[in-house]
Amino acid sequence: MRKLLWSFFEIVETLVIAVVIVFLVRSFIAQPFLVSGSSMEPNFYDNNYLLVDELTYRFREPKRGEVIVFRYPADKRAFYIKRIIGLPGERVVVKDGEVLVYEDGEEKILSESYLWGTGTRGSFDETLSSTEYFVMGDNRNFSFDSRSWGPLEEDDIVGFARFRLWPINEVMAFSAPSY
Repeated sequence: MRKLLWSFFEIVETLVIAVVIVFLVRSFIAQPFLVSGSSMEPNFYDNNYLLVDELTYRFREPKRGEVIVFRYPADKRAFYIKRIIGLPGERVVVKDGEVLVYEDGEEKILSESYLWGTGTRGSFDETLSSTEYFVMGDNRNFSFDSRSWGPLEEDDIVGFARFRLWPINEVMAFSAPSY
């Protein structure tokens, strides 16, 4: 009987430790994210399963080109995935199919090789505050992003897409493109 109780105690102890570790990892280090929709095609598809790094942004600022997961500003319960285009304090202009970023007054045309098609339709001009980011989906013609609802506050950023875990034949790590 004593052996049985001791075995039961060990199982409970192992389960408690496992639950605490999972809680700590999901709360402070990384969490899974399931892509829903087509706004990030051709780089992320509906039902891709990603691992979101929540720890890195505690030590450094987000970079242009990183794909982030964030709370949608109009409904904090909803999570979106988009690419960072404009950084705090910059001016972002969309015109003639191109995305221009004004960094310290200097114009930079973004070369976005990760996009489908001929460019970004429409026109837009926004200057970001010191805590705002401008985000857009990679499938520009079918993306609900900062062009629709405005800049994203830094506090709404959860983390960035570090790994694709599913589908298994597309497992990979991600990094920001160089512009």
